[in-house]
Amino acid sequence: MIIVGELINASRKKVAQAIQDGDAASIKELARAQAEHGADYIDVNAGTFVGEEAEYLKWLVQTVQAEVDLPCCLDSPDPKAIEAALSVHAGTPMINSISLEKERFDGLIPLLAGSELKVVALCMSDQGMPATAGDRLGIAEDLINRLEQNRVALENVFVDPLVQPIGTDQSYGPEFLKAIEGIRGRFERVHTMCGLSNISFGLPKRVFLNQAFMVLAIGRGLDGAIINPLDRRMMANIVAAETLMGRDEYCMSYLDAYRSGLLELSEK
Repeated sequence: MIIVGELINASRKKVAQAIQDGDAASIKELARAQAEHGADYIDVNAGTFVGEEAEYLKWLVQTVQAEVDLPCCLDSPDPKAIEAALSVHAGTPMINSISLEKERFDGLIPLLAGSELKVVALCMSDQGMPATAGDRLGIAEDLINRLEQNRVALENVFVDPLVQPIGTDQSYGPEFLKAIEGIRGRFERVHTMCGLSNISFGLPKRVFLNQAFMVLAIGRGLDGAIINPLDRRMMANIVAAETLMGRDEYCMSYLDAYRSGLLELSEK
């Protein structure tokens, strides 16, 4: 499972304040904690700062990479902000995200074409949010084909079928899971990715729904998620689910989790 740590996001009040104040210590602390708890990428988002996003995103990349030896997930639909962040990023980042929305696709594809950048491919078009698995698969196929035509390696594509709140429509969970399975079955070289916690939006005790949904999604083939890696129970569930799905050779990751004490917390 490829884990993108979600905590450095300007939609969170404390993070927005830290960005505005130039509080590098707070940003570094969040980056370090996520790295220590298993993140593979650190998401950086400064989207609430209209007109200043590009400079703040650059600052976030530099601040994070001064603290941890991990790539960032550059979280913005704005090509200018992405380009600014790329100018200071060390290594190969992930771009979050491109979609079939014409303005977003046309703006970001020149940065992606022929590069080794990883990219989240969001199943959204100018017609709006998909409702069914079939809708998602149709958008995914078109988007994957267009990315490939623009010399984006399929191994670098992380398709996000879009998680929508189960409290709004009881079909949203099952349709997302069908889409994950369909994408993995039809496009063997691509990855799948999602911001999983939206499934529980508006409901109480969201953590339980999020954890259960993660296990179900791994069972259908999900291999990447934008989550809070400090949620130790979630991380324990990921380890257990991947082991049971045969993705953990000789159960080594499970045994490592046991030795580290991660699994003890999951039993409390």
